[in-house]
Amino acid sequence: MKKQFGFTLIELMIVVAIIAVLAGVAWPSYQESVKSARRADAQGALMGLAQALEKHFTHNGTYAGAADGNGTPTIFAVEAPLDGGAKFYNLIVTSADSSSYVIQARPKNGQAGDGTIQLKSSGEKAWDRGNDGDLAAAGDQCWRKSCF
Repeated sequence: MKKQFGFTLIELMIVVAIIAVLAGVAWPSYQESVKSARRADAQGALMGLAQALEKHFTHNGTYAGAADGNGTPTIFAVEAPLDGGAKFYNLIVTSADSSSYVIQARPKNGQAGDGTIQLKSSGEKAWDRGNDGDLAAAGDQCWRKSCF
């Protein structure tokens, strides 16, 4: 008798099932990591915009005039990430007067639905986790995964 070598169909199906289960667990985790990295990049861009606003204030004695009438920054990039081709956040100066400012990173494209990120001149940070438009909610008053 000649001895046969190889795998049976059952063995191959078990391997395919194991790979499918692992992929089903790993893919959502990977997607969340990508969103988190994009969010961190937008937070860094907001900090850069804040530095540009402080420089503008030093030169002009006011934060006013750092954006056009639509809130688009005239002193810094208008989208994040600052480098690369795909952009996932619009940077907006929502208010800027003689003594304070509020800036936001609003998600778009693959980041849509992740919630607006906000930074005030006082240093207050907010992230609209629920994407409900309410940045004043108790659970939204920081940039971490949880504010509690």
